[in-house]
Amino acid sequence: MLRIWPSADRIERGHDLPRGTLAAVAFAPDRLRPAITGEITDEQWRSAIAAEIAERCGSQSRALGAVAEWSRLEPHVDHEVVTLLRQVRAVVPLALVSNGTTRLEHDLARQGLSELADVVINTARIGYIKPDHAVYRIASERIGVPAHRCLFIDDSEANVIAARELGMIGVHYRQIDDLRTALAGLPAPTRAV
Repeated sequence: MLRIWPSADRIERGHDLPRGTLAAVAFAPDRLRPAITGEITDEQWRSAIAAEIAERCGSQSRALGAVAEWSRLEPHVDHEVVTLLRQVRAVVPLALVSNGTTRLEHDLARQGLSELADVVINTARIGYIKPDHAVYRIASERIGVPAHRCLFIDDSEANVIAARELGMIGVHYRQIDDLRTALAGLPAPTRAV
């Protein structure tokens, strides 16, 4: 919801890969899980992706080139979401919780987002992934707010359900209005004159 990743279609066409190959290989649960729990680094994950597609690309070097090009893709930042989150942070503590790889913090800094939240919970740094309840407990502890006083917003319904199971208020994000509605009850930030 904060960052929207572009399609890899152009890269796949350029490397004679069927459409959707990179995502299918990269995000296969058995390949992704070690990367987002921190069992392996982002670099190791990307190397494994290249090894998997090497035969389809015609060589290991072509596969490494395809993965390197894919790795350079920049997600689009939804600036409307950023604006709303900055307003939230002016009133209440804000945690960004992501099933990310060891590269997440670097990516956030590169896009000017590292200071958007009070705390970034990167699952690769804690060893658990959403929807594991441990992720939500850690987020709640790190911002110093009891779970029953936390609002959790996510684009995955399974993650929202898990947050609700711990007593958090959960909102399934599908469009910007979902975020606006969820945040409407917060007090407006005060400004010093």
